[in-house]
Amino acid sequence: MSSLKELQDLIQEKYGLDPAALDPNASMRDKGFDSLTLVEFVFAVEDHFKISMPDTDVNVDTLAELAAMVDKTLAAQPASAPAK
Repeated sequence: MSSLKELQDLIQEKYGLDPAALDPNASMRDKGFDSLTLVEFVFAVEDHFKISMPDTDVNVDTLAELAAMVDKTLAAQPASAPAK
């Protein structure tokens, strides 16, 4: 399952940007996201999904790339043990 929809919702919540206005394959920098804003958004994404993304992947430029990173990170996490 792709995290793209949740990322679009998070962008709308944090920045008031209509998800329809942000092409997932277009540069987020073209929509006014500077380097600091992108880093802050990555931190928000990590908090939202309760993950820690590898530092090697911090140079994402599109929402689709970020969604792929989130999906990859989520898939690599061990399944949580059922509660007793």
